[in-house]
Amino acid sequence: MKLLSFAVPCYNSQDYMEKCVNSLLKGGDDVEILIVDDGSKDRTLEIAQDFERRYPNIVRAIHQENKGHGGAVNTGIENATGLYFKVVDSDDWVKEEAYMKVLETLRELTSDGAKLDMLVCNYVYEKEGETKKRVISYRHAMPVGELFTWDNVGHFRKGQYILMHSVIFRTKLLKECGIKLPEHTFYVDNLYVFEPLPYVTNMYYLDVNFYRYYIGREDQSVNEKIMIRRIDQQMLVNRKMYEFYSGIRNAFGLNKKLRKYMFSYLEIITTVSSVLCIVDGTRENLSKKEDLWDWMKQTDKGLYSKLRGGFLGECMNLPGRVGRKISCDGYHLAQKFFHFN
Repeated sequence: MKLLSFAVPCYNSQDYMEKCVNSLLKGGDDVEILIVDDGSKDRTLEIAQDFERRYPNIVRAIHQENKGHGGAVNTGIENATGLYFKVVDSDDWVKEEAYMKVLETLRELTSDGAKLDMLVCNYVYEKEGETKKRVISYRHAMPVGELFTWDNVGHFRKGQYILMHSVIFRTKLLKECGIKLPEHTFYVDNLYVFEPLPYVTNMYYLDVNFYRYYIGREDQSVNEKIMIRRIDQQMLVNRKMYEFYSGIRNAFGLNKKLRKYMFSYLEIITTVSSVLCIVDGTRENLSKKEDLWDWMKQTDKGLYSKLRGGFLGECMNLPGRVGRKISCDGYHLAQKFFHFN
């Protein structure tokens, strides 16, 4: 059995996917690389099949009709045979020195018989045109270099959430929790790092800068204009996260720190949905923001009240044109501070 499975969702990725796959190949026979061609119209499948031909014991090229990023991740999970599983987007890559430490850590924990559910590493924003790279680390929120549980987790700062870039899950956990991401929908990575968390017991934080997250292409899904254009997909993910958290937040035995973390993550996603509508400023999208908050109130009034009564909830619902301008100014200030979008 392989130690670690990588899923590389690809759609028209011919111009950059080789850098990604070549970085993963340095793991050798310990890994399998599942290149999922999601109905590309360029040379993506041809490149994937060439990698499979040259590295038959490591690479598998999987072709499917277009299902979107979520559908490609689902296919990766279904086909993974490794003990652990990670998604690496085709325009990103991993750093070799940190990669070797990740594999070494997984080997050691596996040989010791530890049942590790989730490994967390740092990730780095590789933003086009910027020489100083921003590193997202977790050393103030998680114990370093040891197995721990949710009881040992500290305070997560805003912008310090566990993202797809930073997480490696135990493959069997993903399959057993039954996660199924929506197809033809962007922003499902938020569901991917949200729904499995109640099933995670043991964690390990390895303080290395492993994942390199590229930002700079105009067609990237995190581009603000594109996010506004795809606001319905952002809203869909937001609602699914709300429904999921509503269903488990009062569950017996749910760890208090986990509950607090999940609420904070839901709060920031709801803020993103709301502020994009406010920034756009059209009557249609302002109406969608109101519809989202009305729907949350009808679905779970208690959870709605907690979200609405918080600082971010108040900021996203300031009345009138002046209120919306204050919300926009706050958002753009946060953009400069956190360097997102």
